[in-house]
Amino acid sequence: MEILPPLYALIVAGGSGTRMKSTTPKQFMLVQEKPVLLHTLEKFQQLPQSIHTILVLPKEHINTWEKIAQQYRYTPQISIVEGGNTRTASVINGLKAIQDSEENSLVAIHDAVRPFISPELIWQSFQTAHQTGTALAVVASKDAIRYVDTQTAKNHQVDRKYYYLVQTPQTFRVDLIKDAYEKYTRNAFQPEVQDDASVAELAGHSITLIEGNYNNLKITTPEDITWANFLLQTEVKK
Repeated sequence: MEILPPLYALIVAGGSGTRMKSTTPKQFMLVQEKPVLLHTLEKFQQLPQSIHTILVLPKEHINTWEKIAQQYRYTPQISIVEGGNTRTASVINGLKAIQDSEENSLVAIHDAVRPFISPELIWQSFQTAHQTGTALAVVASKDAIRYVDTQTAKNHQVDRKYYYLVQTPQTFRVDLIKDAYEKYTRNAFQPEVQDDASVAELAGHSITLIEGNYNNLKITTPEDITWANFLLQTEVKK
């Protein structure tokens, strides 16, 4: 087995549950009698190499996590970091917790509410980022796509073969993504970004795409919880 440089997982858990129409944050909702966040964390513990996990939570959710860890006897060592007001701020806080000075250390930034990420895809993302500096999991669109001009409300067809849906993990050399976020925060005019790969791209880095997984669902709505329960039942039967 190839031994990679030190590995980090930065798990961002800032969801509030608004679109879920629930007072329970979606990362704490139960799927097959276990919080979504625990399912996610367990996937990162199944790699062929040890990994240091950093969990970024809103301040008001840290106590909830501590109770969950105790209730479910979750024992792996992880670092808890207080999140910011935005996802970008939360990721920056998480990156600051990585003090590793070893060259070529790698970090996978992942949504806490994507519990069906496979250990194989996580490992592939680390291998690719080790080679190229970046690795972004994507899947091809299965549906037809139309472009809508928000100014005129006119729309037209676009060729879906040119468009991919972005997932996490988004994996980088630690020095690369730290430098990219530093440049982004120093920028007087900060372009809107939707993910970490966009920040790296703005800093001048090429983004390497890797094939994601259609089951790598981001739990956002009540329908997603139903589908997640089905997927987990399928995993258990395998």
